[in-house]
Amino acid sequence: MIINTVLLIIGFIILIKGADFFVDGASNTARHFKVSKMLIGLTIVSFGTSAPEFAVSIKSLLSHSGDITLGNVIGSNILNILLILGISSLIHPLTVKNNTVKKELPITLLITILFGVLLSDSLFDLNMKNTFTRLDGIIILLFFSVFIYYLISMMRNKIEDEEDSKILSLPKSFIYTILGIIAIIFGSNVVVDSATKIATLMGVSQRMIALTIVALGTSLPELVTSVVATRKKEYDIAIGNVVGSNIFNLGVVIGLPVSILGGVGTILFSYIDLIVMIGSALLLWLFAFNDYKISKKEGIMFLLVFVAYYSYVIFG
Repeated sequence: MIINTVLLIIGFIILIKGADFFVDGASNTARHFKVSKMLIGLTIVSFGTSAPEFAVSIKSLLSHSGDITLGNVIGSNILNILLILGISSLIHPLTVKNNTVKKELPITLLITILFGVLLSDSLFDLNMKNTFTRLDGIIILLFFSVFIYYLISMMRNKIEDEEDSKILSLPKSFIYTILGIIAIIFGSNVVVDSATKIATLMGVSQRMIALTIVALGTSLPELVTSVVATRKKEYDIAIGNVVGSNIFNLGVVIGLPVSILGGVGTILFSYIDLIVMIGSALLLWLFAFNDYKISKKEGIMFLLVFVAYYSYVIFG
């Protein structure tokens, strides 16, 4: 117990310091290539912080545990918006760019709705069971390709160079980014493993561990990265991380493996999960559309919905 507790603390330290390096490296890389920090958040940051979800997805599909794959993606997307942006906006209101409100958030909402529809076979035919087939995975991947095309078009638009005497050199920016993501992934694995062992020793059920520690554990990179980015006033990276991660989770974490390895049959889930996932994406867009920012009050609303949902999951 003592060893696991020490490892838990060390894991959190590595995770937080890794996020610190990662945000600095990513934001400075954006300056060197004269691309927007939102683009960096949507690509390098979000794809990097989604590595744990992707690893869990591949492992669970290969071991024929499709429900874990889907539960991981749905839970992660809910956590990313309700918990991560909720906490981040309490630290400081998050300014949302016009382009994000009109393009990136609608793409997030549309791919989330599409995923929910593809997963809900029994709603359209009562004789059918809910499955997520290889064709469903290919459809999600095709929609994800629209997002990739959008990112490519963003890369063509250079921004004016920012004057900053503290800017890191390009090699140092790359080193910070790489070391940061390695530390984030390693630290999150240490935290999840040690927390799971502590919970097991305390007699907590495997179901409770899966619903809490594992679900939150795979979202730890996004959580710490967005919080650190907010504290450094890198709001584009904080929001881009969540938006890009949610799209990446649906397009690559679930769409790609299912397209290659085959579908997931006879899925057992609650429609409440899908409603909350779609509803959180809709809330994010509505809040941002209202005044181009996520205020502290809206962050509290996110957290209240999160608490209500998790209360249902654990006690319902």
